[in-house]
Amino acid sequence: MQWEQLTAPDFARAVIGTKVCVVAFGVLERHAEHLPLGTDYLNGHRLACLAAEQEPAVVFPPFFYGQIYEARCFPGTVTLKPTLLLELILGVLDEIGRNGFEKIILLNAHGGNDYLLPFLAQSMLWEKKTYSLYFYDGYREASSSPEWQAIIETPLHGHACECETSISLANHPHLVKMENVTGPGESLGRLDALPGNISAVSWYANYPQHYAGDARSASAEKGRRLQQLQVDALARFIKAVKADQVVAALEQEFFEREAILRQRNQPD
Repeated sequence: MQWEQLTAPDFARAVIGTKVCVVAFGVLERHAEHLPLGTDYLNGHRLACLAAEQEPAVVFPPFFYGQIYEARCFPGTVTLKPTLLLELILGVLDEIGRNGFEKIILLNAHGGNDYLLPFLAQSMLWEKKTYSLYFYDGYREASSSPEWQAIIETPLHGHACECETSISLANHPHLVKMENVTGPGESLGRLDALPGNISAVSWYANYPQHYAGDARSASAEKGRRLQQLQVDALARFIKAVKADQVVAALEQEFFEREAILRQRNQPD
């Protein structure tokens, strides 16, 4: 169920019926020269919608605010000041909770959010919420499976690659310009002298054209098969979240202990 497509009465019934909302986090950024700027949020939202058809949940409208500072040098990128970005996302999550959802799943559809979204999940212990937050990074689960490996032909993946291009061909072929594909996009290794280091320019140092992989062998048929693996994995996660009672119970326990400690330390 897509949030923006429901009437108000249908929405109220959907909240009662599922209690779960899925938010796919993508961005607007360069994807080599052959994929659209909205690739991450377009594919992420589509994945969430397909999984929610399989395991009912409400999917938040397409969301394209995330961590993408490394692409600010390219046209079409949209970024926000870091503090504003955090406030915006936290405000959106609170609004989802205010609308009655007890569980919110953050679906990561963009590699640049790998640190942002886990931090948001951890920040839920700053103050008690009316909802529990679950961070899902299922792309890695699906992409490490033998079924996934049997479909792909190229060894290097990461951005605008065979996988991402194939899924884009399956979802929105009219937006993909295969005639612009070059390959492969290999790491330049310009910070290899600093092993274990993470800098603001780490991604840019390796992939200054925002192309990691080889999209020449991409196809819509591969994309449909790869996407189905992702859909099945996410649907399983949604089902598990629905059944989960442990996270909320542990959060309650945590905040009760925190309240006792705070009260104990109050001056007389």
